[in-house]
Amino acid sequence: MRPRPERADEVRRILSSFVEPTRREEGNLQYHLHEHEDGRFFLYEVWRSQEDLDRHNALPHLRAFLDRLPDYLEGAPEGYFDTMLSPYPAAGGA
Repeated sequence: MRPRPERADEVRRILSSFVEPTRREEGNLQYHLHEHEDGRFFLYEVWRSQEDLDRHNALPHLRAFLDRLPDYLEGAPEGYFDTMLSPYPAAGGA
């Protein structure tokens, strides 16, 4: 995500506020926020299942942010959804 320059601090604050609560959600295996030197933000997330991710994405605080992404970002965010080939033992091998 590339934030609008005037909203960068706000985006950093919002994304940072998601980290600890998300890590406590059922089904979350990893959730990391990165900031690149050029100001872009990157979230790395690993979920036990698509259902767990869908439940996370439906939470009101996250929906409020996602629904307003054009207000916060320059352009559309990039997203990649992949299948982990080396699953965590806690994921039950799925």
